[in-house]
Amino acid sequence: MAGASSGSDAKKARAPGSILFMCRLNAVRSPIAEVLARSMLPAGTYVASAGVRPGERDPFVDAVLDEVGLSLGRHVPHSLDQLEDDYFDLIVTLAPEAHHAALELTRSMAVDVIYWPTPDPTAATGTREQILSAYRDIREQLKGLIAERLVPAG
Repeated sequence: MAGASSGSDAKKARAPGSILFMCRLNAVRSPIAEVLARSMLPAGTYVASAGVRPGERDPFVDAVLDEVGLSLGRHVPHSLDQLEDDYFDLIVTLAPEAHHAALELTRSMAVDVIYWPTPDPTAATGTREQILSAYRDIREQLKGLIAERLVPAG
């Protein structure tokens, strides 16, 4: 199509000033994305995460972030209602339930909402190593998406 540009080209032109990552419980996918984005995006970018409802902190998340020299710090899973700031340039949803909640929340706001379908690694079974592998896959998938779609070109 003439004049059309891909979404990734448009997004890479200028990084959003503030990004919220949302998943179901703010225990696995969205906190991993938040920590990765903070490490990859320009220093002035405000990055947060939330869940549709708060879950429990997951020790496998700590393990796979530690493998790449990152940490959740004092992160405690929280819901959208518990966020200090409620305005973002971009909301990235990682689960269907979060996507529906974000669309409902932003009906009367000028906020971009994008959906990155991301499997829930808590469904993984098997040995500790097999479970960790599922979490690593999510970490790497999110790292790739952030690099491809959110990190400014240049």
